[in-house]
Amino acid sequence: MSNSQYETFAAYGPYAAPPGAPGGAWPGLHDAETVGYGVPAYDEVPRGVTAPDATVHQARYEDTYRPAYETRAHAQAPAHARVDEPVLPRQTGGASVPEEVRGGGTHAVSAAARECGAHDVDAEADERDARTEPNGRGARRRRPRYSERPESAVRRLLPQALVVAFLAGGTTAFVAEDKAIELNVEGRQRTLHTFADSVGELLTEQGVRTGTHDMIAPAPGAALASGDAIAVRYGRPVRLTLDGRRYQVWTTAPTVEGALDELGVRAEGAYLSASRSQRIGRAGLALDVRTERAVTVMADGRARTVRTNAATVREAIEEAGITLHGQDTTSVAPDSFPRDGQTVTVLRVSGRREIQEEQIPFEVERTEDPSLLKGTEVVARPGQPGLRRTTYFVRTVNGVGQKPRREKSEVVRTPRKQLVKVGTKPRPVSVHGADELDWHGLAVCESGGRPNAVDPSGTYGGLYQFDTRTWHSLGGRGRPQNAPAEEQTYRAKKLYMSRGATPWPHCGARLHK
Repeated sequence: MSNSQYETFAAYGPYAAPPGAPGGAWPGLHDAETVGYGVPAYDEVPRGVTAPDATVHQARYEDTYRPAYETRAHAQAPAHARVDEPVLPRQTGGASVPEEVRGGGTHAVSAAARECGAHDVDAEADERDARTEPNGRGARRRRPRYSERPESAVRRLLPQALVVAFLAGGTTAFVAEDKAIELNVEGRQRTLHTFADSVGELLTEQGVRTGTHDMIAPAPGAALASGDAIAVRYGRPVRLTLDGRRYQVWTTAPTVEGALDELGVRAEGAYLSASRSQRIGRAGLALDVRTERAVTVMADGRARTVRTNAATVREAIEEAGITLHGQDTTSVAPDSFPRDGQTVTVLRVSGRREIQEEQIPFEVERTEDPSLLKGTEVVARPGQPGLRRTTYFVRTVNGVGQKPRREKSEVVRTPRKQLVKVGTKPRPVSVHGADELDWHGLAVCESGGRPNAVDPSGTYGGLYQFDTRTWHSLGGRGRPQNAPAEEQTYRAKKLYMSRGATPWPHCGARLHK
């Protein structure tokens, strides 16, 4: 041990020469190497510290890590050559020091050299130098650092390079998968970033629901690339009535004007039930469109052509300046839809009503009467015909009369049945004293030989012009003109037998010719 109170050791600063060395430096050491960690150059150990104390001090401050090769070399050295190196107290203050170089001494330098890739032979040489020094405590000559072998540097840097390459590749792939897309939904445009591979995946990712009638450009199955623009237009149902015909159509246009353009409907001069600027909601709307048409109206011998978007023929006629009066009508239904190029004729109609009466014949009911001579019929109750009244409408169209049209018919009076009695009594063969007279000549003179003849006054009737009272006195029934000719001749013979030819003052002389 040294007699000085403190022994100094060169840990990290310039190597100091042992006492008595010339020039204040180690022999053969030209330059001092400084380890710049901001640590003091010397550590001091109090004088008089024995080996056990040093061991305790070492356990308190020394780094417990020892490389395997040092442990092996230390164990193989002779007992007299193994001397515990002094322990340097840890320094306080100054910059932080890496853990691998803390603790000083041969072990620290060897560990640092091994970490930096130096040869193990350097560490073993240091240990040999330390064992050859007196008491193992002499200051050692610091060997200059050796350059790293190229293969060692490659082995050390290769994992780091692989990690950097992996991170760089992953970042490049991440950036490559990210796409900037312009999405326009119903005119609302926004720029977004996505990892979706197709248009459909992007719309699903953004919560955009679409149906079969919606417009998506590009198609949902199209692949995405950065910078692409996607447009989505929702379909809207339109209940379209075009020139009187109804259609159910779909459009992606947001306004009525856009829908008309999309559907190809010519709207110039047309009637629209909604404003062109009106927006169409997702629920759609009902739209009535009447395009402009040319309609020709024939009336009163003139033809008028108008361009109109009228809804009915009646409106088109009014636009042509023609007025319908009374029963006037048109060649087509006035409420029908006028077509382009159609010709409509106005019919001027006038008419009157005529009433006609007609008799309804009565029925005749005959019953037998034994008090009457056979062949004699007597009307017990004359029949009365009924009366029917019928109303006809006679129409004239453009001055030409049409066939009357029956409007109604009613029975004003019902017919009354006629009752007739038919004689069943046997007829007498003759009247004595009168059969040989010329009754035919008398009948021709009185009635022209007609059994039903009646004089203009209605008083006398039959072949022989009986009055009713005389006829009844002779046994006749009813009126003489209704009786058979044989019965009239028989009654005339009876009258002659009672009164002679007096009842026939003008023609009685014919009986004797």
